[in-house]
Amino acid sequence: MKKVITLEQAIRQRHSVRSYESKSIDEKISDELNREIEKINSESGLHFQLLLNRPEAFDSFLARYGGFKNVRNYFALVGSDDGTLDEKCGYYGEKLVLSAQRMGLSTCWIGGSFSRKKAAYEAEPGEKLCLIISVGYAADEGKAHKSKDFSSVVSAQGDIPDWFRRGVELSLLAPTALNRQKFLFIFDGANTVSVKAGRGPFSGVDLGIVKYHFETGAGKDNFNWA
Repeated sequence: MKKVITLEQAIRQRHSVRSYESKSIDEKISDELNREIEKINSESGLHFQLLLNRPEAFDSFLARYGGFKNVRNYFALVGSDDGTLDEKCGYYGEKLVLSAQRMGLSTCWIGGSFSRKKAAYEAEPGEKLCLIISVGYAADEGKAHKSKDFSSVVSAQGDIPDWFRRGVELSLLAPTALNRQKFLFIFDGANTVSVKAGRGPFSGVDLGIVKYHFETGAGKDNFNWA
């Protein structure tokens, strides 16, 4: 039986994986993933879905050019196109990514290296597909990315508390588009934190991901978002 790891351990262990084994995801694990998706959709109003054994979206030049191999399963991040979709998909998508990691699966955020026309997902009127996340058993475990220094992503007043440091530390382990890490955490010296993301096609998604990592490290009870 695989040892259960903590959320922080999952963050530290996870790497983006583009090459997968051909075996199907264990039914008990897929059931658990679907239960997690139900909780996320109920809480957020999103329409996330798990697609199993549907490789069609990766039968394309884009996927091969992106180095993706044997992608048969993925999460479709779908929701109402209301101006908040990207950030919500980043936040709740990363929650799903780390749940999968704790179940022994590997993942990769994918914004463009797949065929949207061939992707299998459902969308209600007013909804759209934000992006997808591949999921499965890794054939290649991937590798850690380089991270910026703490000081380069922080603007702070007064003494910096340990909880803030922990939050930023885990945020620097977050996946971001092209590993740009274009974000800045601003601390007011009390217990209010804000974060800004740089401009880019997936900057809103990046913002949601780093917010989830920060909350995990800092603890929600220790601060308020500005």
